Amino acid sequence: MPAFAGMTNGSNDCEYHMTTATTSLSQKFLDALEKNGFNHFSGVPCSLLKGVIKIFDTDPRYGYVSAVREDSAVGMACGAYLGGAKPAVFMQNSGLGVSINALSSLSIMYETPLLLVISWRGYQGKDAPEHIQMGAVSQKLLETLGIPFTVLEAEKMEAQIAEMAKKMDSTRKPVALLVRPGILDEGGH
Repeated sequence: MPAFAGMTNGSNDCEYHMTTATTSLSQKFLDALEKNGFNHFSGVPCSLLKGVIKIFDTDPRYGYVSAVREDSAVGMACGAYLGGAKPAVFMQNSGLGVSINALSSLSIMYETPLLLVISWRGYQGKDAPEHIQMGAVSQKLLETLGIPFTVLEAEKMEAQIAEMAKKMDSTRKPVALLVRPGILDEGGH
């Protein structure tokens, strides 16, 4: 049974805004992004982000733009920022490797802030063999690029998103959330 999140009274009719008591972590994550002003979403899907991607695919209000490559998603996000948007780019950590040039010679160099939401494949050496090396160096790679990051925790996600949004806005540089397995990979709605 839905719980009432709020009620607004129109001129002659009542409009009820409902949420379910079991809102997914992915929906809570997207709600926190919107609360912090993020309004442009692009990226390359990853199974560790499938809860968010499923919502993007079923809810057109997000206007998610799926990219062929992560560096293209970074480029789209930079263009969206120049057009007045506050962008978030979704990728897996192997895509971080693909997007190094776009990040360093475009976003960082020209102070184009964006939030990178990076799934952490190979976390703690547990994943398919092709993900182990990138999992081991993801944090070091972000540090080398000078991109501030935090590891997303379900119980702290709203505060972490707010903190990274504030840092992104004040530095005019990219920031990142590293997403471990089990946080945003549930079924979505």
